[in-house]
Amino acid sequence: MWTLPFIKNKPLQNGVDRSNGNHSLIQLRNVVKNYKTAAGDFPALKGVDLDMQAGEFVSVIGKSGSGKSTLLNMITGIDRPSTGEVIVNNTALLKLSENQMALWRGRNLGIVFQFFQLLPTISVIENIMLPMDFCNTYPMRQREKRAMELLELVELSEHAYKLPTALSGGQQQRVAIARALANDPPIIIADEPTGNLDSKTADNIFQLFNDLVAQGKTIIIVTHDSGLAKRAERTALIADGEIVNEYVLKAMPALSHPQLLEVTHKAKKQQYEPGTMILQEGTNADAFYVVTKGTVEIVLPRPNHSDVVAAQLGPGKYFGEMEFFHDRRSRASARAYERGAVEVLSLDFDTMRQLLSTSDATREAMRALADQREQQNIELRGGKQ
Repeated sequence: MWTLPFIKNKPLQNGVDRSNGNHSLIQLRNVVKNYKTAAGDFPALKGVDLDMQAGEFVSVIGKSGSGKSTLLNMITGIDRPSTGEVIVNNTALLKLSENQMALWRGRNLGIVFQFFQLLPTISVIENIMLPMDFCNTYPMRQREKRAMELLELVELSEHAYKLPTALSGGQQQRVAIARALANDPPIIIADEPTGNLDSKTADNIFQLFNDLVAQGKTIIIVTHDSGLAKRAERTALIADGEIVNEYVLKAMPALSHPQLLEVTHKAKKQQYEPGTMILQEGTNADAFYVVTKGTVEIVLPRPNHSDVVAAQLGPGKYFGEMEFFHDRRSRASARAYERGAVEVLSLDFDTMRQLLSTSDATREAMRALADQREQQNIELRGGKQ
C-alpha cells in the first residue's frame, strides 16, 4: 500500500483552510461556452452551475461530446467561458492574464493527462521537478529529494533517471501522477487516470487519491467508466452540455442520460423547515419526491401509541413510490427532521408514469422497493394493514 509521508496538513494557498470540507473551493456560475463552427455557434456548455467543496472526491462522467472536456477546461483555465463565472480557490479566473493563469495553475492544480504529456527528452525525475522549477515552490536543493519521494510513493524510484520512453504506459501514468503532486496543489484533476493501469495498480491509485482527500485535497477524475465513478464520493453527470442533478442520478441510475436531464428540468424544488410535515398519511398523493438536502423521516402514526419512525432518508433517497404503485393515498407521513431544514425535488405522477413507461429497470426497482416498504410498514404497525 502506498503512503503519504510527504504531504503536510497545512493551509491552502491564498489562505483557504483545506481542512475545512465545507468550503466551496470550485464554483461555476451559469457558465456558457459556445464554439464557432461553419454551421454556426455550437453550445458546448449551457448555463452550468456547479460547486465542489474542499476535500471532496468527485467523478465527472458523460458520453463523448457531452461537454466533459470543456468543463475541465473551464476549471483549469485552459479555456474561458463565453459567459458566466468560474472561481477556483478564491480566484476569479477571468481576471487573470495568460501569464498569471499559467503561474496560478502551476501552484493550485495538479493535472494528470490521459496521455501522460511527459517530456520525452528529459529524465523521469526531471519531469517531476519541472513544475517546481517553473513555480519556484521549493528551494533548489530540495527539489530532487522531493521528486524522489514522489517516485517512491508510486513505486518507480528505480526508474528515476531513465527517459519516459523506457517505461511502460502504466508506469508513465504513475509518473504523471507523481508530477501532478510536485507542488503540493490543493486540487488534483485526472483525465481517465487508471485507463492504462492493471487492476492492482489502479486500486493503489484510488487508495492514493482517497488518502489525499483525507488530508484535505480535492480530487476530480474524469472517466467513461461508471463503475470507477462510483468509487468517488460524488458524481457529476454532464449530458448535452448540462449538469444532471446528482441526487436524481443517485435515486434513478438506470435512466438514460436524456431522461435524467428531463427529470432535472421538470422536477420542482421544495424546501421545508425543521419538523415540517411534507406528506400526511391518508391524504391524496400526486407526486414522487427525491431528497436533495437534509433528512426526511417516514412516520407511521399509530392510534393509542407513539408514532413509529419507519425510515430516515438522506440525499439521493426517494419517497412517494408506494402511492404511485399501490394507490393514490399517502401510506405514511413524511416530515423534515427536527434538527435541520430539508430540500426535495418533486415530480408529478403523470410525468413519472411517462418516464417509467420507457425505463423497465427503473420501474421494477421502484416497484420492488414499494412492495418492501409496504410490508415493513405492516410489520411496524403490528401486522395490521
